[in-house]
Amino acid sequence: MTTLNVEALEAGYGSRTILTDLDLAVPSGAITAIVGANACGKSTLLRCLARLLRPTAGQVVLDGRSVRHIPTRDLARRLGLLPQSPIAPDGMTVADLVSYGRHPHQGMLSRWTQHDDRAVAAALEATRTADIADREVDQLSGGQRQRVWIAMALAQETDILLLDEPTTFLDIAHQVEILDLLVDLNQSRGTTIVMVLHDLNLAARYADHLVAIRCGRLHTAGSPESVLTERTVKEVFGVSCRVIPDPTSGKPMMLPLGRHRAGAGLSTEDTTS
Repeated sequence: MTTLNVEALEAGYGSRTILTDLDLAVPSGAITAIVGANACGKSTLLRCLARLLRPTAGQVVLDGRSVRHIPTRDLARRLGLLPQSPIAPDGMTVADLVSYGRHPHQGMLSRWTQHDDRAVAAALEATRTADIADREVDQLSGGQRQRVWIAMALAQETDILLLDEPTTFLDIAHQVEILDLLVDLNQSRGTTIVMVLHDLNLAARYADHLVAIRCGRLHTAGSPESVLTERTVKEVFGVSCRVIPDPTSGKPMMLPLGRHRAGAGLSTEDTTS
């Protein structure tokens, strides 16, 4: 099974360092959610994993080999990326966009094959977008577009799929739909999924493994039960909260405490500690 690790990673933009001395082992065949406050380095970490950003120190290692030394086409066959808010060219149909996922498998002299057809069809079927294959992407709803982009990533047939805030700008129904889809893909294909999420409760419910980033450093990583604690939320987000079992999933659920309407029986000390 494909392995993905981060070793002593340091990265940033220009003279500004975002990530510092970060070590991370991504569990193979599992769903990992990266969480943390705004501007803590979540998307920067994902960009390094995808080799879109070159570290200033340390390395990202795929199957024991630095991604810097893996040819681009070979890397694209093993690792797929869905960036935040991707944009399709005007007038492009769903089928055409999903077919772009086969690009890493096309050489200069190779032709489109039946296997390519099957890969595209399977991606459309898995994401329930086959019935809109002839529609233009820019005519779709936000939830439909996100499923189409995931279909394109699936058509690459990679072992690892990276997603940067896949539920951003979606209403709660479409958020749940997208996350349910990712769980289906993980369970049916064994795809290793790494995603950046803002919603801690959805991250805890849908991920097997949480990675909490604080100020560009790894704060803690592990199961939702070990990461989503009142102490961690306070240290990582600066928010007082209560953590209770989710009545639906049994996973930890975070209830933030504010200065107002915090609930009966909570003192000022409780909400500001």
